[in-house]
Amino acid sequence: MSDDAPIRLLLADDHPVVRAGLRAVLETEPGLAVVAEAATAEEAVVRAAAGDIDVVLMDLQFKGGMNGAEATAAITARPGAPRVVVVTTYDSDADTLPAIEAGATGYLLKDARPEDLAAAVHTAAAGRTALAPAVADRLLHRLRTPGTSLTRRETEVLTLVAEGLSNLAVARRLHLTEGTVKSHLARVYAKLGVDSRTAAVAAATDLGLIRR
Repeated sequence: MSDDAPIRLLLADDHPVVRAGLRAVLETEPGLAVVAEAATAEEAVVRAAAGDIDVVLMDLQFKGGMNGAEATAAITARPGAPRVVVVTTYDSDADTLPAIEAGATGYLLKDARPEDLAAAVHTAAAGRTALAPAVADRLLHRLRTPGTSLTRRETEVLTLVAEGLSNLAVARRLHLTEGTVKSHLARVYAKLGVDSRTAAVAAATDLGLIRR
């Protein structure tokens, strides 16, 4: 991409109104051009591989199928991949950490100001990280208090427990053994200073480690 060429954008969101809103905001910004939209995460992965996209604006939650974090991982795994900026309503660890671990360069909330959204796109296109203040604060807190931080797998296990699944059901969902699930829960209990599933869910929710 030459210095004077616009940053080419792909909007990935399953809500047409949201895509239209993003397009309306971004197309008024100099140096930005919306060249494609995707209504599913799978469609975003395919479209991002076409070679004419610089930055993907990715939602996290899609109806059925692949989610935004999985799509981000698939997109960023390819050589010369576009940058991915997550634009979502969710800011819990259960949402932010998988997306960032998957390779997202930016993470913004949907209530961001238009100028902040445009700035994040430019920042991401330049290869730098752009995080919403609330997300940056949460990541800093996680780094400063590693003893209470849950791993990605522990978060997945506890999120399913919060949905009411038994250990066996969690194991089947995540393709683990029941013993492995119990081991993950034991470490969660130790980190959170609790001794039951109910207490673990309550504590993790209060700390913003999982979303309910």
